[in-house]
Amino acid sequence: MTVPLTVRALADEFEKAVKAAGGKIAKREFTNDKATDFAAILTSIKGVNPDVIFYGGADAQSAPMAKQMKRLGINAPLVSGEMTKTPNFLQLAGKEADGSIASLAGLPLDQMPKGKDYEARYKARFKSDVATYSPYGYDATGAMIQAMKDAKSADPKVYLPVLAKIKYSGVTSSNWSYDDKGDLKDGGITVYKVVGGKWTVMETIGGGAKSAQ
Repeated sequence: MTVPLTVRALADEFEKAVKAAGGKIAKREFTNDKATDFAAILTSIKGVNPDVIFYGGADAQSAPMAKQMKRLGINAPLVSGEMTKTPNFLQLAGKEADGSIASLAGLPLDQMPKGKDYEARYKARFKSDVATYSPYGYDATGAMIQAMKDAKSADPKVYLPVLAKIKYSGVTSSNWSYDDKGDLKDGGITVYKVVGGKWTVMETIGGGAKSAQ
């Protein structure tokens, strides 16, 4: 079966992290982004009695996987990434979603310095909940505009060096800045767990988080 490269890469990184922490991978299986029946794979995995089952793909597969895990009597939680941390996963998995865990880059809105204000303005304008990464897109745009103002130019050759060194106060961070590779410094990551049919914060690491749950 074919496995999308992004899914495989995430699984590879998970495996590296587990081994680095002194754990081990009891079994590794492969599927594809069109599959919805995981009975054979899960039955095979059940036999090794894992502590957790990690799946790096999207909610279209992780939701039926969560349902089938419960039906097979697998007590280990499903652990996944950002493509599972969606309202769609909750809807598709139903009550079997409870206990599932997913990580998502960035902070919860209520832990962002100006998250509550951004949420109110976003809902007033778009009449919907805040899209997952929109606060970060908003800040990235704001930082770029500020760099252009500081450089007094919209020419990338002129403003990009300024942007690389910028210290910008935005929605998500009061000190938005980039490292020498152009990546956001201290972006943070949040781990969520489904409790009572809702995604709830387990822990937030980095990113200027106010607290860990």
